[in-house]
Amino acid sequence: MSCSSCGSGGSVPGGCKNHGTCGTGGCNKLTVFDWLSNMELPDGQESFPYVEVRFKNSRKEYFKYNNDLSLKIGDLVATQAQNGHDIGMVTLAGELVRVQMKRKRVKFQDEAFPQIYRIANERDVEKWQNARDREEPMKVRARQIAIELKLKMKISDIEFQGDGSKATFYYTADERVDFRELIKQYASEFKTRIEMRQIGLRQEAARLGGIGSCGRELCCSTWLTDFRSVTTGAARYQNLSLNPQKLAGQCGKLKCCLNYELDSYLDALSSFPKQNQKLYTHKGTAVCQKVDIFKGIMWYCYEGEWMNWHVLTTDQVHQIVAVNKSGDKVSSIEEYASELIIEEEASFENVVGQDSLTRFDKPKSKRNKRKNRRKPGSNKKETVAAVSETPAKKRTQNNRNKNKQRSNTNRNAKSSNNKNPNQNNNASNQKKTGTKGKPQNKRRNNRPKGNSNNKPKDSSN
Repeated sequence: MSCSSCGSGGSVPGGCKNHGTCGTGGCNKLTVFDWLSNMELPDGQESFPYVEVRFKNSRKEYFKYNNDLSLKIGDLVATQAQNGHDIGMVTLAGELVRVQMKRKRVKFQDEAFPQIYRIANERDVEKWQNARDREEPMKVRARQIAIELKLKMKISDIEFQGDGSKATFYYTADERVDFRELIKQYASEFKTRIEMRQIGLRQEAARLGGIGSCGRELCCSTWLTDFRSVTTGAARYQNLSLNPQKLAGQCGKLKCCLNYELDSYLDALSSFPKQNQKLYTHKGTAVCQKVDIFKGIMWYCYEGEWMNWHVLTTDQVHQIVAVNKSGDKVSSIEEYASELIIEEEASFENVVGQDSLTRFDKPKSKRNKRKNRRKPGSNKKETVAAVSETPAKKRTQNNRNKNKQRSNTNRNAKSSNNKNPNQNNNASNQKKTGTKGKPQNKRRNNRPKGNSNNKPKDSSN
């Protein structure tokens, strides 16, 4: 989420009913929750005449105002600047400002403390918006000029003053940079006063913002204000792999979150024996290979047998170390390791019947389209599933059967009409002679006897 007031976007975020002035931290960077807003001051006590004003991105300053002005969180005000005036938004007011100024060690009794002129009118806001619209194209051109001059620097952000009379260039550089020629070209190109301000890599990430490896917004751009030094020792104490790609943040330095739980790890490791402590036994010398801080166990192996690891608790290791300090040796670490039984509870049970994670690994089997068809030469009868048949299929099947019956009856009728008339005579003769079981309707028996071609030969010749 971003809005025009915090400088991290170009429009009011969708769904923000406060129009970019909410105090929940969704729109603004480094927003402080005012938990004293619902409490009223006692009778006769005046409110604290200081407010917290936030400018572009995460830059915040404190200003004094007259009692004639009634300011609240979200008001745009015109503040005092070195030359001219600046436009900012009030992010905190009341007694909580006193607490914040004490925490940041800001001396508010000084007479030369910067003040608030007035609440910004339409003309001030219009001039401020026009100056803000010039920042992005100016940043692109400023980087091109720095590259042409072959300067080893990176211009990360540009912030205009509220009245548009001055532009502050924020840059990062590893070495010292000569700005004499650069500022001349900037002044002739942009026609305004130029101020160069160097910041660190972490301050650059805090101003620009981004998404961390955890999936949330960067801590430095949302709530973190003090940047403590982070060393690789913090990763070693937490048993993290020293991989610079995983331990580095968006700024290229070690992640600030490595220090969040470091104290808890140091307290837990205070009860652990030193990892370089060797255990002396009659079987050999055992060396520590791995430590589990949460379970309070340690893995040891003998020198020369690096593949066989034995699990010991911290109490068992302290017992062996005490025996070694007295000048004796234990027989072996297996005696202590055999007493340890680790019961692993099932963290997941497939009660509901979830799908298997490997269900897409096996290729799909091709369906045999001719599965139900009868193979040639097989004596199996064809079976048709009556359940799967639809009413439409049943109708078509019945119509086919009726058509077959009609065709068969027509064929029988034709064949009966085309029979040889001599067939009846043969049947009557068959009854007289008493022949049974032999068919008499063969063609050879139905031949006419008076054929001229089949005359018998003359015996006299």
